[in-house]
Amino acid sequence: MSNGGKLIVFSAPSGSGKTTIVRHLLEHSELNLEFSISAATREARGEEINGKDYYFMSLDQFKNHIKQEEFVEWEEVYRDNFYGTLKSEVERIWAMGKNVIFDIDVAGGLRIKKKFPEQTLAVFVKPPSIDELKIRLKKRSTESEDKINMRIAKASVELATAPQFDTIIKNYDLDIAKEEAYNLVKEFIK
Repeated sequence: MSNGGKLIVFSAPSGSGKTTIVRHLLEHSELNLEFSISAATREARGEEINGKDYYFMSLDQFKNHIKQEEFVEWEEVYRDNFYGTLKSEVERIWAMGKNVIFDIDVAGGLRIKKKFPEQTLAVFVKPPSIDELKIRLKKRSTESEDKINMRIAKASVELATAPQFDTIIKNYDLDIAKEEAYNLVKEFIK
């Protein structure tokens, strides 16, 4: 892979607000960011669009990409539920002369940091508490109680990885978290 721009990773347990923060940053053209679209083997949820929210693919397609070593990072998040970042996606964004911004899970975020230590700013978004996380996930009402409990169990493990990130943003107040994220990114891409 060619060495392009910067890589900005936002990772957090589900429901921490990382997606909202990433969307906020993408609205600021002066940051010169482009969203890295992840590949996923799950079905589209709600209004999600293939090629905009995710590259939706079959399990076989995904496994074929793994064999061909076409991922920067990938992970089986839940059984037969794979997510990953295609090398071609990072190349596409760097070819546009932009910095890549990721909204990905904790393990994926740390893998990108490990692969590109100098070019990556890895930010962990910390929710106020596990209880608050549960409330937020229930409010979404896109998933079953089982799925929510699975995500909560995973969140406890993910919270323990926070110190491995370059920086932690505590998302107790969304406006403050957004501003903090903006200042961090602005400083990093200088």
